[in-house]
Amino acid sequence: LMSAAGAGGGLVQAGGSLRLSCAASGFTLDYFGIGWFRQAPGKEREGVSCIGSSGRSTYYADSVKGRFTISRDSAANTVYLQMSSLKPEDTAVYYCAADPRTHYSGDFYCRNGMHLWGEGTQVTVSS
Repeated sequence: LMSAAGAGGGLVQAGGSLRLSCAASGFTLDYFGIGWFRQAPGKEREGVSCIGSSGRSTYYADSVKGRFTISRDSAANTVYLQMSSLKPEDTAVYYCAADPRTHYSGDFYCRNGMHLWGEGTQVTVSS
């Protein structure tokens, strides 16, 4: 099966940093659109950061731009989300995701969702 599992979440104070990772199996991330989404209690799932299927376009939600960085390690078949200057409003369950559809930008994936969803990891930021 095509699968992925998010990891690296935890409890941090505001201003702290965390690095989330998501190792994929059953498919090669290099040929998929990839991204990170999050969902806080009582709120809709939000596209945080996504990379287009070509690997050339990257999208960041306005709320995280300048603080979060998405990256991919092809050798490890893993996608990362480096989160810095964390805020309490960043508290959510974070999910990695991938999509085999081609010719789409990171913006498209983050706004429309993806086909493959990984196991979520909890990020809690205290004030």
